[in-house]
Amino acid sequence: MSVTSISEAAEQFGAVLDRENRDEELGQLSPHERLSCPVHRRWVHQCVSSPLHVIPVTGHRWCRRCECAHLIAIDEIDGTVSMWCPCCGEVPTTLASRQITRACLQSLAAWRSHRDGRADRAR
Repeated sequence: MSVTSISEAAEQFGAVLDRENRDEELGQLSPHERLSCPVHRRWVHQCVSSPLHVIPVTGHRWCRRCECAHLIAIDEIDGTVSMWCPCCGEVPTTLASRQITRACLQSLAAWRSHRDGRADRAR
């Protein structure tokens, strides 16, 4: 990847991050519906496995029965998101888990769009 491509990708991501920061501050976007992560400055699907994304109070990446964090796997090639409890093996079906899955899938799509857009311009 050229320096220009890296710079363009950073600019595109930066625009998404800025827009989501503004929309969240205005109450127009839930922090749980973001495609970008303001803490890690990455697409959310790229950092959702971080312990910082576990929120026991709301049930985001949290098994209440086992009181432990769900594991999450993002496959950028297949475009899939998998989440499960490492203690009981349960695949969560809560609203919070569906929110995470939806945000990760949308983040992955946005990331692919930016990546593919760069490839198209390079041709």
